Amino acid sequence: MSFQFIPLPASQFSHLHGLSEDALKDQCVEIHVSDGGYPCRVSLEDVPSGNSVFLLNYEHQTAHTPYRSRHAIFVGCNAIEASTPENTIPEMVSSRLLSVRGFNASGIMMDAEVVEGADLKSEIERQFANSEIDYLHVHFARRGCYAARVERVGSL
Repeated sequence: MSFQFIPLPASQFSHLHGLSEDALKDQCVEIHVSDGGYPCRVSLEDVPSGNSVFLLNYEHQTAHTPYRSRHAIFVGCNAIEASTPENTIPEMVSSRLLSVRGFNASGIMMDAEVVEGADLKSEIERQFANSEIDYLHVHFARRGCYAARVERVGSL
């Protein structure tokens, strides 16, 4: 079964570029300097040390269900949107403890598991073996932040 990681679109954050610190603060956005461990949801890479990142609240689960959700994420200020090949797991997630949540097409959580990043591929395959699961959300387990969406590629 094939899968693909889906980055957040860079265009969703382009309006933040060039805003003053006060204007960013009005939108609950902060700028931080990466120490090398800030995971960007657009590039699906850790932002290199010394580069700036936006810290903002993002609604990653928009379905009108009890599982609707938003949380803090980092986006590199100079992020280039990732183009991830099928069946490839970004290093940004493979090196961390993760929570993997499987949702049906209506946005209802059908399954969830906590795994080490090294075990993520088998967990993706396990959850996608359930035909009711339409997509996955991967979160960083320790802080609970949304990392990425994973979609099926091809038919069941």
